[in-house]
Amino acid sequence: MRLRNIPGAEEILNASEYVVKDPATLRGAWRSLFAAQGDTATGPARKTDGAEPLERPQLHIEIGMGKGGFIHRMSALHPDVMYVGLEQYSSVLVKAISKLTADPRDNVKLICGDAKTLAEIFAPGEVDRIYLNFSDPWPKARHAKRRLPGRTFLALYDRVLSPDGRLEFKTDNRELFDFALEEAAAVGWQTEALTYDLHRDEALCLGNVMTEYEEKFSRKGNPICKYIIYRNVEP
Repeated sequence: MRLRNIPGAEEILNASEYVVKDPATLRGAWRSLFAAQGDTATGPARKTDGAEPLERPQLHIEIGMGKGGFIHRMSALHPDVMYVGLEQYSSVLVKAISKLTADPRDNVKLICGDAKTLAEIFAPGEVDRIYLNFSDPWPKARHAKRRLPGRTFLALYDRVLSPDGRLEFKTDNRELFDFALEEAAAVGWQTEALTYDLHRDEALCLGNVMTEYEEKFSRKGNPICKYIIYRNVEP
């Protein structure tokens, strides 16, 4: 994928309140950031009359968030969840910043960084759900280790997910999806839900939030594959 360089992208990122400049400093403390958003914050992270938070807020992350359409829509539908979007290309991340600037959210933060640094950004068990949406398929065999649903990254997800955590993956690339299923099974992940045609699957499509790519590929008639997987965690 050829990315168009956007002049001033780094300056936009540095000036944005949504971009966490040094995410490693929040490792293990992301929920406290959510709770500190102020009176505009909604959901279980709020305190009343000095009481403790009513409930442990959920922390969901999207890896390779692109232009941010998915996380922007999800954050509106679920204001009690904190969303963190990770995107390595600053020229793409500015698009997400533009959406949030035009239609603000108090439960979203963004990181310009690589998925390889997940364990430096999030503490063990800190994340409740990970979304992979239309990840780069890296079709050449020698690039298999770069595929986000591959076992190299599954080991990272295993480290940061909570015991009840889930990984959701959507793609229109059947070869990548088959690869993802094989990789997950090989390292012991279990399948909670699976479909090869999401928009014809009544149960899994319920509440589905589409990404920009999903809208584009669906218009072309491409079936969308999706799984939700989890690990068997020793008690």
